[in-house]
Amino acid sequence: MTTRIDVFTAQMAALGLGSKPQSLIGGALVDGTGDTITLVDPYTEQPLVAYRDAGADLAIAACVAARAAQTDWAALSGAARGLVMQSIARTILDHAEPLAKIEALVAGKPIRDCRVEVAKVAEMFAYYGGWADKLHGEVIPVPSGHLNYTKREPLGVVFQITPWNAPIFTGGWQIAPAIATGNGVVIKPSELTPVTTVALVYLAEQVGLPKSLVNVLCGLGPTAGQAAIEHPSVRKVIFVGSPQTGRIVAMTAAKALKPAVLELGGKSANIVFDDANLKHACLGAQAAIFSGAGQSCVAGSRLLVHRSIHDELVGMLTDGMNKIELGDPLVEATEVGPISNARQFAHVSDMVARAKSDGASVLSRDTTPNTGYFVPPTVLDGLANTDHAAQTEIFGPVVTAIPFDTEEEAIALANATDFGLAGAVWTADVGRAHRVADQVRAGTFWINSYKAIHVSSPFGGSLNSGFGRSSGTDALMEYTSAKSVWLDSAPTPRIAFGYVS
Repeated sequence: MTTRIDVFTAQMAALGLGSKPQSLIGGALVDGTGDTITLVDPYTEQPLVAYRDAGADLAIAACVAARAAQTDWAALSGAARGLVMQSIARTILDHAEPLAKIEALVAGKPIRDCRVEVAKVAEMFAYYGGWADKLHGEVIPVPSGHLNYTKREPLGVVFQITPWNAPIFTGGWQIAPAIATGNGVVIKPSELTPVTTVALVYLAEQVGLPKSLVNVLCGLGPTAGQAAIEHPSVRKVIFVGSPQTGRIVAMTAAKALKPAVLELGGKSANIVFDDANLKHACLGAQAAIFSGAGQSCVAGSRLLVHRSIHDELVGMLTDGMNKIELGDPLVEATEVGPISNARQFAHVSDMVARAKSDGASVLSRDTTPNTGYFVPPTVLDGLANTDHAAQTEIFGPVVTAIPFDTEEEAIALANATDFGLAGAVWTADVGRAHRVADQVRAGTFWINSYKAIHVSSPFGGSLNSGFGRSSGTDALMEYTSAKSVWLDSAPTPRIAFGYVS
């Protein structure tokens, strides 16, 4: 009988990797020397494989390797870098199935979702590969008569930290714009889900990505992560994860006078007015909070519903919960898998229990699988927007339904949070749609839709949702710095500010 460990081992072999997670440093797969880390299958709750934390020494080696390779990579033409990135996009698609299967097995995401995300990663490399030879500065008509122009230059080496909820997606999300602009990369995926990031870079090296340019650390934040942030070769830090850890990362980077981009959490408002198509709004609400088991920073975790349709929409949502296919992430029919790890499972469960004690009516799906870190799709009704469950990121398939009476109240409720990442409105009134979109504080906002996303569009938030942007042309700005060049072509030199030698 084929076990899940057998499946894991077979996919690792198909990707050219060993039998366990290893860091990728200077083009070589390397074992760590630190504490033992165990990957657990969130569906069976059984161990899959164990490996050793990379530790500080490997982090330092990764930074040194990236710096050495970055100089030559930046010296290539943008067109040459773009051709390599197009080759990377193709090899990702060629290895889509083993990448998706490992992602499903280790992260607990349904296989069909993993296939979509792998395809999106290929698209990221193709998109930014197309930008590699099109990034340019400006000629500025300064009043002095000088020729003044700007250049966009790579930063050097960047350090990226990515989360466990979408490992390969966020890996591609960050690596692609960084290398398109001529940077070297050290990336540390979550210690709970490191494999697909290693596989992504390893495959890229087989089709032309210079070895050492992108280095992957399999390990812990306080050891490998801390050492990488502090290394003098690192010029910028990019973090995707929780606000709590983001603060630590930002403070550590600030102490070293290094800028950071933080892509953090959310408590996004999904607003439904009484003139909305309720069937579409209900399907959108389900996708907004239940897909990926709610483990998404943009999850529509606050459902703000006009009071006149509140009971009807909540009823439709709860009826729909029982039609969702929960189960094994490796099974084709599965729509929602388990929570990705035991710690998060405990957090989500505790949040639901606290909401109940705070007076919430807890409406949950009738059944869940007998094994796995499953939290049933759940609606919390009867809470105020100020209650703990409505203000704290749950990061699970749990939505708080809150009624409102007027457009002004809906906007006020949406903005009454410490987050500013995403939101949506469902309405047939075009004017209202745009008014709400204008006034809700969010980096991404949808009208009669939810979770539409593309690499070409900027993504990020404000307040506890972080700062900086991780996609679109905005990401190209995050990974470059502007140099201003002044040329004096006058017969007699123009002396600035009247000074002469």
